[in-house]
Amino acid sequence: MKYTIFLLLVAFVFVGGLETANAQETKVRFSSIQKSPTDISYMRDGRRGPVHAKVVYSRPYKKDRTIFGELVPFGKVWRTGADEATEITFYKDVMFGGTEVKAGSYALFTIPNKDSWDVILNSGLHQWGAFTYNSDLDVARTKATPQMMDETLENFSIAFSGGNMILAWDKTMVAVPVKVK
Repeated sequence: MKYTIFLLLVAFVFVGGLETANAQETKVRFSSIQKSPTDISYMRDGRRGPVHAKVVYSRPYKKDRTIFGELVPFGKVWRTGADEATEITFYKDVMFGGTEVKAGSYALFTIPNKDSWDVILNSGLHQWGAFTYNSDLDVARTKATPQMMDETLENFSIAFSGGNMILAWDKTMVAVPVKVK
């Protein structure tokens, strides 16, 4: 009888030890906080109206750097944010600048220059940065004139206001007309 109790006690200790070992082996590693947080901007009618477009993008920080012309070189394709290329989804057909664009999802690229920007919708989705940008996949390309802002904007930002998609960072702002058809 004592031997049976001893064996049961040993078995319980052994099984309990396995459970503890399993619990220790299943540690979860969570990613650290993003350096370029992801954000979403919506184009809608009023505050509660239907959504006509959604932009998903990462918002890099200025961090005391000169942005346009240095960090983002003039004359080169930019992912228009950080990390993955910015993506815009139109839920209805729109006029983007002067080009009719069908409802759907597109990558948003820009080519900043000192006096004008090319703002580009491209059908090549799910790109990291602009490394695989292919101009043959451009759906729309429009020119925009950069404007200087009075205040410095620390994070790159995209918003919709007054029939325009606004791209802004540092002291530079660009507006692209976007109108639902």
